[in-house]
Amino acid sequence: MAHVMIIDDDVVMCDMLSSMVHRTGHEAVSAHTLSEGMREISHKNYDIVFLDIRMPDGSGLDVLPRIREISPPPEVIIMTGYGDPDGAELAIKNGAWDYIEKPSSIKEMMLPFLRALQYREEKRSRKPAVALKWEGIIGSSPRMRSCFDILAQAANSDASVLIIGETGTGKELFARAIHENSPRANRNFVVVDCTALPKTLVESTLFGYEKGAFTGADKDQDGLVRQAHGGTLFLDEVGELPLVIQKAFLRVLQEHRFRPVGSKKEIESDFRLVAATNRNLDEMVDSHHFRRDLLFRVQTFTIDLPPLRERNEDIREMVMYHMAKLSERYGIGTKGFAPEFLDSLSAYGWPGNVRELVNALERALTMARHEPTLFPKHLPTHIRVSLARAAVTKEAPPPSKENTPSSPLPPLKGFRESALQEAERQYLEDLMSIAGSNIREACRISGMSRPRLYALMKKYRISRYG
Repeated sequence: MAHVMIIDDDVVMCDMLSSMVHRTGHEAVSAHTLSEGMREISHKNYDIVFLDIRMPDGSGLDVLPRIREISPPPEVIIMTGYGDPDGAELAIKNGAWDYIEKPSSIKEMMLPFLRALQYREEKRSRKPAVALKWEGIIGSSPRMRSCFDILAQAANSDASVLIIGETGTGKELFARAIHENSPRANRNFVVVDCTALPKTLVESTLFGYEKGAFTGADKDQDGLVRQAHGGTLFLDEVGELPLVIQKAFLRVLQEHRFRPVGSKKEIESDFRLVAATNRNLDEMVDSHHFRRDLLFRVQTFTIDLPPLRERNEDIREMVMYHMAKLSERYGIGTKGFAPEFLDSLSAYGWPGNVRELVNALERALTMARHEPTLFPKHLPTHIRVSLARAAVTKEAPPPSKENTPSSPLPPLKGFRESALQEAERQYLEDLMSIAGSNIREACRISGMSRPRLYALMKKYRISRYG
């Protein structure tokens, strides 16, 4: 018997759905507010949740991600009396089973309900998943678990995969994990950086060439597509692929055959495609910068990697993992963490995502090489400045209406100058420490000229030799 939760402020709708659920031999409980429904869900495992969007105490779309974070997550059927395409898109992207517009008949409500139950029953009877290899991919947050689920499904097939996400979220790590967990794991994993393909050599780089095809072609050369024969071809930043090559590559993807530059014969390449991008390919299709037919072919599976700021709960686990690897690389003993160090990492927004986090940890470890404990002071200056500015913005009391000498808050101009000077001074101290007091290296790292660097060092009385 399945357990069903109905969250709707319409008593008639709740009664109608409850009757439908009971007639199919299952149990139903109703709640007329989001808070009441969330309390009930947190205390008992439910298989299906019917969720209305417009509730007296908020929007059902706002609590949908929280419902999907429950382990095991119930299937959520969204109901609304106000059709909204954007709301429907958001619901599906956040894991809703279906999106139904009221007033729907019981028959229309019954079908998604029964299909969701069938899905859960088949899911329970599935064989236990084989442990996957995902070296370097760290995280157990709900968003990451969803990505792992799709990764496992993709690895067991030969279908094309599109990985989308901001720069630094780990798209190549996921692509390698798909390859390593697939039947092609023992063959080549060929990376094509589409941003680095020379425009005049794109075709020959991808498809290869025969001797004499052009000046300098003194021997036959396999292209990257041929090198991926039997393995996986990873197109990194596929959105940067020139339109003329997109058309040629579409045929290669369909036929797995192509003609090298200067050749009269086609050759074969049995490759599996994984592509990645940090761009919105749908918008690129609309602006005619990416082929719609190619997009259809590359996104049989889509893995949407969340930015680090949206999976804050993974940061501690990631810090432990990467610090252990960095300590081993540099031959440094294990460090302790002050609570404020981890708090700072959790509070920062990480525009560079995991890549920026690893760089920050490497810098902190280098700064604290001979110290047993890591403190926020060991973090890069730009992170500390960002956190300080955010703290001041959040915590500073509103300015007094009366500009009196006794006011505890200084004028904004003076405060800004003081904060900037402190940030510059700290930056210079960190810079000279990292550069080992080498002026040329300090100029290279900071991008400053020697006269500018010397002037700032004199201003803040920073000695070259500490």
